[in-house]
Amino acid sequence: MSATQSDRLASKCDTLIREVEGAEPLPIREVGLPQMPRCFPAVGLFAGAGALMCGRFSLVPDAASFQLEFDLPLPAALDARYNIAPTQPVGIVRESPHTGKREFTFVHWGLIPGWAKDTSFAARLINARSETVAEKPSFRAAFKYRRCLIPVSHFYEWQRKGKVRQPYLIRVRSRATFAFAGLWEHWTDATGTAIESCTVLTTAPNALLADIHNRMPVILSPYQYPLWLSADPSARDELIDICQPYTTADMEVFPVSTRVNNPRHDGPDLLERL
Repeated sequence: MSATQSDRLASKCDTLIREVEGAEPLPIREVGLPQMPRCFPAVGLFAGAGALMCGRFSLVPDAASFQLEFDLPLPAALDARYNIAPTQPVGIVRESPHTGKREFTFVHWGLIPGWAKDTSFAARLINARSETVAEKPSFRAAFKYRRCLIPVSHFYEWQRKGKVRQPYLIRVRSRATFAFAGLWEHWTDATGTAIESCTVLTTAPNALLADIHNRMPVILSPYQYPLWLSADPSARDELIDICQPYTTADMEVFPVSTRVNNPRHDGPDLLERL
């Protein structure tokens, strides 16, 4: 693609983003990741823009709950983030590919399969359907060998009300920090530059979320973490079985300000109930 064609495509993507949520696009260079095409965010950046789920979440770290939830110390440099969006770095918990021990690290949100020729896949792969993840070429290797946990404090979803898309905050009542089921992948370009990336698994919604969206992220319970992070490739059926809608009674949902529509807004006011 020529520079002129790239600029034209970027302009179209930026226009689409503004039309969908009335917000500005997020330049990739601002989040410290390798530069990608400027239209990279358009597919999944705004959760209210389409059928993707989950497309936005927060992580407000608390040392005690983080240690209890993941059996890891809270990283010293981990700042509170209230509006984490696709294309940004996200923290994951995984078994280290080098030591086999549990670790916390940052990767790119938007999975790039190891066999991909470029990074364009990532824009379409912020989510993976748990029902088919074991068969889909983009995910099956990662599902078999590279599963991870994505620490979360709250997540957001949008519901259409007439011409308006109303954002909702969703959280687990009993856990200050919980975890999405995720997959991670390692990709290297022709120059040897490596990018590690991830995707969030989704499932059918529970009764609480069914009126808001037709999908929800797979939320795991702590007792399921060892199985999910294990290197056992033979646990396929058991892994698929635990990708179920989370217990309705232990979740809470309420409307929040449309300020969350714009990923440049990133403060505790986004958590306030309307």
